Formats: sequence, structure tokens, C-alpha cells
Amino acid sequence: MGLLDKFKAGLSRSSQNLSSGLKNIFSKKNIDSAVLDEFEELLISADVGIETVSELKIEFEKFKVDKNLSDTNKIIEVLSDKISEYLLPYQRDLLSLNVQTPTIMIISGVNGVGKTTTIGKLGKFFKDNKKSIIFGAADTFRAAAIEQLELWSNKINVNIIKSAPGSDPASVAFKTATYAKEHQIDIAMIDTAGRMQNKKNLMDEYKKIFNVLKKIDVNYPNETILVLDATTGQNALNQVEEFSKIQKITGLIITKLDSTAKGGIVLAICKKYKLPILAIGMGEKESDLYPFDAKLFAKGLLQIN
Repeated sequence: MGLLDKFKAGLSRSSQNLSSGLKNIFSKKNIDSAVLDEFEELLISADVGIETVSELKIEFEKFKVDKNLSDTNKIIEVLSDKISEYLLPYQRDLLSLNVQTPTIMIISGVNGVGKTTTIGKLGKFFKDNKKSIIFGAADTFRAAAIEQLELWSNKINVNIIKSAPGSDPASVAFKTATYAKEHQIDIAMIDTAGRMQNKKNLMDEYKKIFNVLKKIDVNYPNETILVLDATTGQNALNQVEEFSKIQKITGLIITKLDSTAKGGIVLAICKKYKLPILAIGMGEKESDLYPFDAKLFAKGLLQIN
């Protein structure tokens, strides 16, 4: 299966209503104001975001005058091109994360987004690309999180730094970064406890991790990656907002796009926060994390070749 086929298969559930809705709307003879209003409502319902929808609607108003597109498939291809063009500035190569050795990464996100699984998949990706890896189990809040990360470390054969459940997460982060620096490990990925803004103690612990890492090197962490669950829709925007208050986010990974999530949320996030998308998760297997590709994402979202 080629990469486009994987994107189409992975996004098929999240894009089903969008792609069928577009075909129904643009089966009309003319792209008039009523059709454009339906187009607008459909994209808003797909979590694309009002600002982005408004921009796309303006583009299609131009097409009505300039090109008078009548073929439904051609119209959807034009929309795919526009979405791809829009997302391209936010496409960032995963391998660009490792510009120095070691590269210290903090992986953040609320509970349930698939954060620890994403770390395991990232580890597999980087190992496949000949990078040396170490994991840091700084989610000491839950014993299950340490165990899960340890399972991944065994599965893909990488070392892990851990402490007992309930121990200081900043201490684990410090040990992991120190080990990576002393042993010239390419990438250290540090798992953190799932947290929300209403859990002040956890947010304070999160802030402490960054303060401790900067004692080793003022540039640490080199990357702060936020994992978002696409099924949470507009709530994902709130998570970006809150985590950004503690530390600047350098990249996003969007998970569960193979579920009933509305894939348009990716456009809404890019529009509001101008943050790069590093990868998308579509499936549970260790290989089911895909470097973000704007063109393939747009085609997969609209189910076209």
C-alpha cells in the first residue's frame, strides 16, 4: 500500500461526511451564494474553523467568476489543492528535529491523547533512521505510564531512565538529559504526566521540568512537542493555548485521525497558532505514525487520488 493509500484509508472515517457532503453540494449546476453557504456550513461542521472557512469561501467565489467550474471531481481537486497550499508552511520534517546531539525533547499532552504510545512510535521512526534514542519516564504520576513506556523501550530496544512512581518528575528529566549528553545520544524523549490547566500541582511540576533542564543547558529542551487527540475537536485549541503558557511549543502531533475525528481541526489549529505539524497518528501499530505531508493529508481528507 502506497503512502497516499494509507492516508486515504486512515482518514476514511473522519472524512466520510466531508467528502460525501462536498460531492452533494457541488453536484448543483452553479456555484451560487446558496451553494457557497452550504459549503461554509459543511466545513464549519468539520471543525475547519471559521476564519479558514471564510478564506476558502472567498476563493470559491472567485472560481465562480473566473473558471465556472462545473465538474464535481474537479471542484474537489481544487479544494484539495487549496488545503494543501494552506497547510504546506506548517509541514515539518521529523528528521529536522535532530539538528544537534543530543536533542532533548519534552513530549506533552493531556491524559488519553496517546502520548506514551506516540513516544514509542517516534522512537521506532528515529531508530529506523539510524538515530540513537533514550526514553525518560517522567510521567511518575501514574505507574501504568512508566510500565507502558518500559514496554515500548523493550519492544524497540532502547534504554529508559525511570524512577519509582510518585518520585520527582523533574529529577527523571534531569537524569535523562544528563545521560544523553554524557553518552552523546542523538535524541532523548521525555514523557510527562497528562495534565490540564485546572490541575495546578501538575502544571507546577511541568514548569519545574523545564527549569531543571535549563540548569544543564539553557537551550534545553530543544523541542517541546504537544500531542493532541483529533477527536476532541475545538477543545484541542484550548490545550495548545494552556500548554503554550508554560513553554513555547515547537511542534504538534495529531493522533486518532483514523477514528471518527473531524480532520478539519488540523486546519483550525494551523490557522490560529501557526505551529508546525510533525506527524499524524492513524492506528495502533508501531508503524502507524506518519510524517505529516500536506498534499497527502488534503487528498486523504477529501478521499481523492
